[in-house]
Amino acid sequence: MISQDPTGPEPMKYAILGEDSSTPEEKLAAFKGVVAWGYLSPHFESGVLYFVDPGLDLETVGAAISGNQTEQVKRWLKAGDLVKIEQLHAIQWAMEAPEFEALVVSPFVLCRPVPG
Repeated sequence: MISQDPTGPEPMKYAILGEDSSTPEEKLAAFKGVVAWGYLSPHFESGVLYFVDPGLDLETVGAAISGNQTEQVKRWLKAGDLVKIEQLHAIQWAMEAPEFEALVVSPFVLCRPVPG
């Protein structure tokens, strides 16, 4: 029998599996970090790695991509503020081994070297 004693243990709380009450900003922050080129290299090889200009906030760009703000993303691409990583960058970064600020916005990965 279950006790109705108010001083007893707090009742269990149930939630549907997979339910996520975090905000879009919290979700993006959970997938952001500083990584080495070795982490990013496979994403470059699969064609989903993009450079974000230091003048832009990485999470703002991630929010625009995850929110399907296609016109804004097209403007950044056209202006060169968001650039798909090319072989030349990959070779340079593999040799220099800088650290990167990165954000996963599946299926894409956004990055830029950490100023050093």
